[in-house]
Amino acid sequence: MINKITDTVAQALSGIQDGATVLIGGFGTSGNPVELIDGLIAHGARDLTIVNNNAGNGESGLAALLKSGQVRKIICSFPRQVDSWVFDELYRSGKIELELVPQGNLAERMRAAGAGIGAFFCPTAYGTELAEGKETREINGKHYVLEYPIYGDVALIKAEQGDRWGNLTYRKSARNFGPVMATAAKFTVATVHEVVELGQLDPEAIVTPGIYVSKVVPIERVATQAGGFKKSA
Repeated sequence: MINKITDTVAQALSGIQDGATVLIGGFGTSGNPVELIDGLIAHGARDLTIVNNNAGNGESGLAALLKSGQVRKIICSFPRQVDSWVFDELYRSGKIELELVPQGNLAERMRAAGAGIGAFFCPTAYGTELAEGKETREINGKHYVLEYPIYGDVALIKAEQGDRWGNLTYRKSARNFGPVMATAAKFTVATVHEVVELGQLDPEAIVTPGIYVSKVVPIERVATQAGGFKKSA
């Protein structure tokens, strides 16, 4: 019997190795799998490459992971927010490496990984410093930059509902990068606020099929510092 429901975050993350590339969902604090990030800190894996839209907010979640010293490199689109002081200090002191990727390219590079695409040409960043050292080509009179997929050893994402096969639905903007990250990683862990019985999810509403999900961890719905739910529901 297939049952991907895991009782604890620690059990779900037990196989993560030092040097892993970890895809972490979230757009700022929306859909950010804080419980899994805290679990990764407790797990202790080091020399990590983290892929996220941002570079942490405040002192919690991804920012706490960066502050722990477990991250060697971060690949993201928006490393500089008003509350990204943890990353800013690490980067200025040479303690973390940054690969800056335009947001559309970030999503497409992960989608390409999941779709088995070896590389693709994209016009974004042509003629800028982000294209330095990359192959370029003129196609139908327009200039493009060759981009390669971003593969993950692990994806940590936050969903709304899930069943024991790992089928997932999301809540509005909390969906963000979760679906493409799940397809791009060898091992995907998803937190859910509600576990439902098989067949209860409308097949047409399932965003991430269970074939892309390795572990599902039920969590309580709690308040977030910005965006999302402001109080327990």
